[in-house]
Amino acid sequence: MKVLLTGGSGFLAVHCLDALLKHGHDVVVTVRSDEKGQYLQELFKGKPFSYVIVKDIGAEGAFDEAVKTDPPLGAVLHTASPFHFKITDNKKDLLDPAINGTTGILKAVHRLAKSVRSVVITSSFAAISNYSNPPKVYTEEIWNDQTMDEALNTTNPQAAYRASKKFAEKAAWVFMESQKPSFTLTTLCPPMIYGPVLHQVKSLDDLNVSSARILRLYQGIQRSGPAGSLMHVDVRDLALAHVLAIDNPRALNQRFLMVAQLASEKELRDIMEKNFPEIRGHLKDEATDALPPFGIDNSKSVNVLGINYRPLEETIVDAVKSLKALGA
Repeated sequence: MKVLLTGGSGFLAVHCLDALLKHGHDVVVTVRSDEKGQYLQELFKGKPFSYVIVKDIGAEGAFDEAVKTDPPLGAVLHTASPFHFKITDNKKDLLDPAINGTTGILKAVHRLAKSVRSVVITSSFAAISNYSNPPKVYTEEIWNDQTMDEALNTTNPQAAYRASKKFAEKAAWVFMESQKPSFTLTTLCPPMIYGPVLHQVKSLDDLNVSSARILRLYQGIQRSGPAGSLMHVDVRDLALAHVLAIDNPRALNQRFLMVAQLASEKELRDIMEKNFPEIRGHLKDEATDALPPFGIDNSKSVNVLGINYRPLEETIVDAVKSLKALGA
């Protein structure tokens, strides 16, 4: 099957490309520049994929040309969305790109790629997280309770990011209900995504947010602020879930919470010190062993998608090994 993969040069997307190719798919990838596309061509030399440039995913008609392929597309994996906290304007920097990018790909497929039967969108646990009134156990049924007014006016960049993921996913489901396209929709909601780095990283300063967190903990760099999310999923498991969702009839028009487990900051650091003894005693902060007062129910992803989540130690060790290869 021919599959379009958006955001193709990102941390998750490169693993999605790897999984798609291993499952025998022919892939078209969207990237922001020729340089990123050529990096992927070198990484997956000889494999059946090509790339197209989409410089601004939030622009009107951004994906119009990307969805026109020969042979025609059968599925779309949409992973492209901003994930950063360098924000000066919540609407312009986060909300608009996330919402317009998501609805933009759906509009393009609906108008120009009638052959597409399934679309899979990478949402986020951020679209589920309910910080003002957390449940005892998180499931796919729960939504972030932020309002648009709160999203536009918050001075907390993490809150603005969480809102962008909620409203982007909500917009996708509204589109499905109002337009009734010929394709189905599946959304996947991961928390922090850890694991080995495959995408192009010119400098450790350019790491994606979740890999940078692993790097700081490995290097013992003092943290500013709270420990952050204590939920994780391995990037390889999440990438496989995207591919499995394409053809699984039980996954169509469904939402999945993609969380392997809860793990404290101390647990992550202990795994690192066990496997990389050279860093013992070099932690410049106290790693907290606190866990959140709620649980997670990932049974739907296990039972419907068939995901067998990797153990935490494998995820963290492989992540650190890849960072060391980059010069950590």
